[in-house]
Amino acid sequence: MKKKLLNIAMAGLMAFSLAACGSGGEQNTETGDLLQQIQDKGTLTVAMEGTWAPWTYHDENDNLVGFDVEVAQKIAGKLGVEVTFVEGEWDGLFAGLDSGRYDMVINGVEITDERAEKYDFSEPYGYIRTALIVASDNEDIKTFEDLSGKTTTNSMASTYMTLAESYGATVTPVDSLDQTLDLVVAGRVDATLNAEVSFYDYMNVHPDAPVKVVALTDDASHVSIPIRKEEATAAFKAAVDQAIRELKESGELAEISIKYFGSDITKE
Repeated sequence: MKKKLLNIAMAGLMAFSLAACGSGGEQNTETGDLLQQIQDKGTLTVAMEGTWAPWTYHDENDNLVGFDVEVAQKIAGKLGVEVTFVEGEWDGLFAGLDSGRYDMVINGVEITDERAEKYDFSEPYGYIRTALIVASDNEDIKTFEDLSGKTTTNSMASTYMTLAESYGATVTPVDSLDQTLDLVVAGRVDATLNAEVSFYDYMNVHPDAPVKVVALTDDASHVSIPIRKEEATAAFKAAVDQAIRELKESGELAEISIKYFGSDITKE
């Protein structure tokens, strides 16, 4: 069961209290600067799915773990604040970001032209290729072009859903990687698209799963953090970029990647 770890009402009340109470009890003027608000509050609010191993998922003790979880914790540490996670379905993550309920989304988000029109993106912190996955006995699909007229399954509004549709596939939306592969194995859809590293992680856990990768995208996608494109977020984005650069230079980012993926996806 997904845990909603953020009490929105209390967070809003805390933010109001911090804005309203200054030294001597006088009211401070709201600066509108997101970085300052986060640091005053002492909390960075990060949204993610919590169902996409090894990026963000629950371990055997139901603890939220994963590559993106630790990346978020490291970034929060660089900003001098704690991190609060909120879990939800893919499309809802961006709705919450748009409304200001979340400070950022960290969920293996790939930069696309369409997303870049709406959001500012941090420096990339990962690079991945997309895998085309089918049942082991499927000989009809060997390339992305073969998806025309076929059925696939992916998270609603995800990069993978958009890519499948661009090749002429009809997409059934679901919530998790496991669900997509279950549908492929059951023969209810012809294929699914997902991050190559996520597929290999799945196979480590399910070594006998009758699925295979038949094609990979030529170029690696850039994984980054979408941030609201506003004047008030400029300093916040600069601080996040600096945090990512420092984590790369120190080797911490690579260590987290190797821990969860078995390889370093932080270098292009």
